[in-house]
Amino acid sequence: MNHKNDELLTVYEVAATLNLSAGTIRAWLLSRKLAAVRLGRAVRIPASELERLIAEGMTPARARR
Repeated sequence: MNHKNDELLTVYEVAATLNLSAGTIRAWLLSRKLAAVRLGRAVRIPASELERLIAEGMTPARARR
C-alpha cells in the first residue's frame, strides 16, 4: 500500500469486481483478510490491496497431458 496515487475503492466496487456480495467483502475486512482505509464511517480499499488479494489467490494452470 505504498503507492502514492493508489485509487481507493468502495466495498461495492470491490464486490462487483470480484463478483461477490458486499457482505463477503465486509467479512474479509473484519477478519483482516483484506486491508482498508477508514475515514470516519467510510471504508475504502486501496486498488493495490485488491491486486494483492487476486495475486495471492491465483494458482498456476495445470500442464496439458
